Amino acid sequence: MLNTDQLPTLVQPVVTRYWQRWQEQSQTTLADIAAKVVAKIEQSATLSEELARVWAASDYAANLCIQRPAALLNLLNSQTLEKTISTEFSALLAEQLGGLLTEEAPRDDSRLKQVLRHFQQEQMLRIIWRDVCGKAEVMETCADMSALADACLQNTLRVLHQWCAAQWGEPVGESSGLPQSLIVIGMGKLGANELNLSSDIDLVFAYPEAGTTQGKPDSLSNQQFFTRLGQALIDALDATTPDGFVFRVDMRLRPYGSEGALVCSFDAMENYYQSQGRDWERYAMIKARIVAGDQQQGKELLSRLRPFVYRRYLDFSTFDSLRSMKLQINKQVRRRGMSQDIKLGPGGIREIEFIVQALQLVHGGRDSSLQTRSLHQALIVLGEHAYLPQNDLDELWQAYLFLRKLENSLQALANKQTQLLVKTALEQQRIAFALGFTNWEEMMTSLDSHRKKVMSHFKSVIHSDEEEELNDLEEERWLPFWKMELAEEAALAMLTEEGFEAAEQTFRQIVDFRKSRNFLVLPAESLLRFDRFMPVLLQAVAESQTPSQSFSRVMTLVEAVSRRTAYLVLLIENPGALREMIQLCTGSPFIAEFLSKHPVLLDELLGGISEPPERKALQAELQQRLLRIGEEDFEEQMEYLRYFKQSHTLQVAAAQISGKMTVMKVSDYLTFIAEVILEQVVRLSWEFLVRKHGYPVNKQGEHGQMDFAVIAYGKLGGIELSYLSDLDLVFLHEGDLNENTVADSRQKPINSREFYTRLTQRIIMMLGTSTVSGRLYEIDMRLRPSGESGLLISTLESFQHYQQNEAWTWEHQALVRSRAVAGNQELMSNFARVRSEILAAAREPAELQKEVVAMRQRMREELGRKAGAERDKPGYAIKQGEGGIVDIEFIVQYLVLANSHAYPQLLDWPDNIRILDAVAECQLLPEEDIKALAEAYLALRSALHRFALQQEERLDCLQELEADRTRVIAIWRKVFTANE
Repeated sequence: MLNTDQLPTLVQPVVTRYWQRWQEQSQTTLADIAAKVVAKIEQSATLSEELARVWAASDYAANLCIQRPAALLNLLNSQTLEKTISTEFSALLAEQLGGLLTEEAPRDDSRLKQVLRHFQQEQMLRIIWRDVCGKAEVMETCADMSALADACLQNTLRVLHQWCAAQWGEPVGESSGLPQSLIVIGMGKLGANELNLSSDIDLVFAYPEAGTTQGKPDSLSNQQFFTRLGQALIDALDATTPDGFVFRVDMRLRPYGSEGALVCSFDAMENYYQSQGRDWERYAMIKARIVAGDQQQGKELLSRLRPFVYRRYLDFSTFDSLRSMKLQINKQVRRRGMSQDIKLGPGGIREIEFIVQALQLVHGGRDSSLQTRSLHQALIVLGEHAYLPQNDLDELWQAYLFLRKLENSLQALANKQTQLLVKTALEQQRIAFALGFTNWEEMMTSLDSHRKKVMSHFKSVIHSDEEEELNDLEEERWLPFWKMELAEEAALAMLTEEGFEAAEQTFRQIVDFRKSRNFLVLPAESLLRFDRFMPVLLQAVAESQTPSQSFSRVMTLVEAVSRRTAYLVLLIENPGALREMIQLCTGSPFIAEFLSKHPVLLDELLGGISEPPERKALQAELQQRLLRIGEEDFEEQMEYLRYFKQSHTLQVAAAQISGKMTVMKVSDYLTFIAEVILEQVVRLSWEFLVRKHGYPVNKQGEHGQMDFAVIAYGKLGGIELSYLSDLDLVFLHEGDLNENTVADSRQKPINSREFYTRLTQRIIMMLGTSTVSGRLYEIDMRLRPSGESGLLISTLESFQHYQQNEAWTWEHQALVRSRAVAGNQELMSNFARVRSEILAAAREPAELQKEVVAMRQRMREELGRKAGAERDKPGYAIKQGEGGIVDIEFIVQYLVLANSHAYPQLLDWPDNIRILDAVAECQLLPEEDIKALAEAYLALRSALHRFALQQEERLDCLQELEADRTRVIAIWRKVFTANE
């Protein structure tokens, strides 16, 4: 007798009745098998309790045991109830199907179907047993079900392909001449390895290329062959026989749905998705996986389809579609009775999947780590990259596990594809017991808690008009204005009343935009988007301090994206992002223009602009993102490097506008961005050349390490980069000039010096090449030894020789603001040593003074001839004029060259402010002069930063800075006349 003591009182009679039916088998042909099972039960109290528990939770399992006790006996004898065997499914089934593939055996579809169904039933019993008895976690159960489906598909396809080929010949590709295989793509939960206990399987069939079958007189086209093979595969699994069915097969996700061809060639499938594929199909393809057929060819197909699923950049165009999908979900949820559906109802499984897959669809093109079929893995990445708060993701995952466990329990009850909560008290008690709850009410309390959390998170993702009722009355007032339905006088009065400081200018700007060709040729859908967006924008800018100026600057961006109105949808959907965008564009036309050139950066506004991360965080972020891009995907590497620079530059500019960051900090962060980009560009270039040519050999005859360094001069060297700065770079190496690279048979060896020359060229190319996303940096190489006539790259020894014997004084001045920023650490340290030795050489003060002054005068004359009208601009005066930035830099450089032999601390830093701190420590200038130079330097640089952000140079700025410049002029005269 089974031990039912642990079962709820209400459930015990159910198990007792099943046991009575089991005992009735003692009078049948199954008596011997049943007796062996009973013997095992009598020997193990644990087995008795587990069998009772399984029968209490699943009528399907109980009936299967009674009708086919051999299945239970096989599981007990093999002891597979205690472990997962998903990796063995295919081999086990192949062994059972082996007899059908012998040359003597005729085609026997009935036998194939029987073997498949008996195998599937035995494994279903094992999976349900382990799930109900707590021997497998819910996701292991789902993975086992998926593996079972894979095994059935793979083995059935193998058998049927052999049978079809024997009848009609082997399908061969017309172009390649290679044998062809049916490729079976698993979609939905099967594709994600998350199949439930009684799920249908969503499939799509494809084959590589057109052609015909060969080897038989009655040949078929490959299309005909694979259509017949696909039909046979569906029939083998889906048809209901006296033994039941294996899996219900759903083919509606194929191209053109139920009306489309059952099987498509790769070319036809790619053409369909690229030309006619809809966003819901992109959503579905996230889960696509090759479950049967040639895996290599299948992966090629998915690779060809990936650009359809994941767009290269942040995909705002899909927001409208996702919103529509969400609205459909909401409408369906509100239907009567849906509250009982744990998949489609409120807070159900579908809402969790939508949250995750919507974020994958939007961000997955740029963040390849989101290109995963696994919902759990996607949740992990969403947390690691802060797409959603970790607490929200934890709640979603716990809810998902609970709902999937409940789903499996509901389906295990009768092997029905259902997600509806049961209604009778007995069924409710059985489900509650299977889930480990005392009663139904306790289970429902937990379910309601999870669903409420899911509903809250679902509501916050991809806002919809219907949900939020965004038709605000204030915004509606602006619609007739925007559509030019008001008379000009009334329109101007409205603008004036709303506080627009230049009402006529704003009105004219709207009139001109509506008359522009770009606007007039927009399709109807885009015009509707403008009708939704512009009233929202006008109301938002009306709330700013200078509405006309705000509107004018924002329209720079709006006009730039007029043909890509999905960006407007993004801003409508995210009021916070719209406010942030208006604030930034109002504060800086530089940002308005920056965003208009790179509208993909609007993504950065979704979570609000935060302060830029520290250097280590920048370094880690860039390195991790690049590691997710294939090593051969050069274009993707280039695009992400540009996006990284642009997004973090935007953060810096936003922080400066908001007053959160001083001019020194702005330069620090812009310098950090350039440094970490340089590090990765050097790494990527090095790895590319090593793959191609092997490792260069250094002067010690060693290979395997990068004996190479990037030296920064100027603003990068001085940690004083600005928004539009170029990079002054010099490259050094320690390669052996005569030895070739150490290469294997696949690589082409070249001279080690040539290797480093090509390395330098590739770095310059990666940094300076213009793409659709712009360029990283302008590169200036004129400070290398011998300038533009010199070698592109030098050894440290030749660099040192040049500096000691051939360099001009101005080149030593430039060396003051130099430092190694990327490459081999030992070489970088050696450069620092050489720099110190050269700068610390004793110099005759009067001669040095004369050369520095002469160089400054020559610079003024040269720039004066070239500048023309530029000389009348404040920016030119601030930088090059008397008492300007360059004068301060020359004073500092002179002090270093004249005194560092006695005061080595002058060489510790390459930036002017820290050098001035060292000058103060050495008491080389009066304290008040040092303070005046530092304050003037910061004030002048701050003005230039403001000019860059505002894209205008205020003449009154010179008056504000006059006192600073006057003090600098006085100090210049004092310093450079001291030794006359």
